[in-house]
Amino acid sequence: MPEFDIGKMMQQAQALQDRLKQVQEQAAEKTVEANSGGGMVRAVVDGSGRVRRIEIDQSLLAANDKAMIEDLIVVAVNDGLRRVQEMVAEEMRKLSPMGGIDLSTIFGGNQ
Repeated sequence: MPEFDIGKMMQQAQALQDRLKQVQEQAAEKTVEANSGGGMVRAVVDGSGRVRRIEIDQSLLAANDKAMIEDLIVVAVNDGLRRVQEMVAEEMRKLSPMGGIDLSTIFGGNQ
């Protein structure tokens, strides 16, 4: 029976933790784009879940329909946030030492 080496296990856990932090930092630098209304509203969201930019087509503003503009912004932002979660979850899956464990749920991803 092999001997259990807690020191080696702790080193591996620390290495995994360091790699997770690195992946999170790299993800925060990436952005995704989402749009709604056929591209009339565009949201840019970074990997840390922050909305970086909202762009609204001039023709939508000219329509002067406040409720529609608000709805399209919500749709675009929510789609951007969903895409970011998928991107981060995919990166976390790549790190999983045991393919069946989804590490992304540990850090607030889809559960």
